[in-house]
Amino acid sequence: RFITGADAGSIYVIDPQEEGEPKLRFKLSQNESCDFESSEFTIPISTRSIAGAAVVTRRPINIPDVYEIGDDQPFGFDRSFDERVGYRTKSMVTMPMISAEDEVIGVIQLINKKRSPEKRLSSKQSVVEEVIPFDPRSVDLLATLASQAGIALENALLYDEIRSIFEGFVRASVQAIEARDPTTSGHSLRVSVLSTRLAEVCDRAPDGRFKDVRFTRRDLQELEYAALLHDFGKIGVREQVLVKAKKLYPHELREIHARIAYVRKATEADVLARKVSAMVEGAGASDLARLDEELARRHAELDEAWGVIAEANEPTVMSEGDFGRIAELGQTAYPMPEGDARALLSPREVESLQITRGSLNLDEIDEIRSHVVHTYDFLSRIPWGKNFLRVPEIAGAHHEKLNGSGYPKGLTDVHIPLQSKIMTIADIYDALTARDRPYKKAVPRERALAILGFEVKDGNIDGDLVQTFVDAEVYLEVEKDLEY
Repeated sequence: RFITGADAGSIYVIDPQEEGEPKLRFKLSQNESCDFESSEFTIPISTRSIAGAAVVTRRPINIPDVYEIGDDQPFGFDRSFDERVGYRTKSMVTMPMISAEDEVIGVIQLINKKRSPEKRLSSKQSVVEEVIPFDPRSVDLLATLASQAGIALENALLYDEIRSIFEGFVRASVQAIEARDPTTSGHSLRVSVLSTRLAEVCDRAPDGRFKDVRFTRRDLQELEYAALLHDFGKIGVREQVLVKAKKLYPHELREIHARIAYVRKATEADVLARKVSAMVEGAGASDLARLDEELARRHAELDEAWGVIAEANEPTVMSEGDFGRIAELGQTAYPMPEGDARALLSPREVESLQITRGSLNLDEIDEIRSHVVHTYDFLSRIPWGKNFLRVPEIAGAHHEKLNGSGYPKGLTDVHIPLQSKIMTIADIYDALTARDRPYKKAVPRERALAILGFEVKDGNIDGDLVQTFVDAEVYLEVEKDLEY
């Protein structure tokens, strides 16, 4: 604009539409003589507009006065902008920007070439006196600049496209995990929101431990990616383990129910056979009544056993259960369909029903924990580039504890990245307050914050970060999406 002495200029870019034909998007403008706020909009790519005609014809369009466009031209000029802001557009040159692949990717439009570039067009008279048509030299200069601008714009668009593709891949990966484990739907997004917000608060800390901590925009984006993908390794965990809501799998509970039903029928058949024998032998009514009482008692025992099993099958959280009766049911023999006598519960079923916390046995806990290793291995295979190089490390350490009791590496305080410590707090808080976990109810905010405090006392998580999380009310960033 300065080189050609133009008073104003605009840039349009080709905007591929998800549906329908591409459009021309107005991106930005400059105006030396008129201050106004501009916003993006799109227009069809056709010869009905000057910018559209430049795209269609792939040629520059040089107009001495846009208010006097001849009837032989397919395009016209919309004066609404001039009328709205009190401006007078006169001379205009519109140049297509062509990429290295010989595709038009946008247009540059210069407006009102001035005799004296430093003068402002403050009135219609000044337009008459100062504005002249764009000469061939100005058009040639613009063509050269448009060529360079086209290459620069193409690179910028390519970068944006690559970034958009990558971010789409990240979110598709999150969706793939949540499709396998619908009970944690939204968890990764909430953890990323909480993590980046807590990092921003630390970055702005005026004093205290975090006063010298600084997170750049790229650091925050790195943390966001790590948080979004922190559970991706669950793709390597069996789906039935991921969604296990009770201590027994549904098919295991059905098998136990079938056993009890068989024992009930076998008991009825046994008592009935004994009643028939007693009647043949001339037993009295009292003897038959005793057999009926025995059947009722044994039915009651089976009902009680089923009730104990059903109750024990519910996941317990942060409390010890009394499972002595479960152990008895694993030892008392009953007749089985195979013709032998066995306990109602197998050793594995007894072990599962005696889980004291949650719904997973030790082997299943180990399998769930392996997701962190899978996450690190998967993320390490992605060429993150120098800006996001630490994504695998940050995501892979979100279950480490300051005292070394975490997993998978048992790292201690000084070896755990600050970003991972931040993510750990976000992960714990959301796991506690999430309403969709099958093995527990959502914990209210106050209780969740108290549990974070207990984790600090146990030496598991960073107390300063937790205090910052509480003081800055970081949890409010996602609380509106949660229901208690």
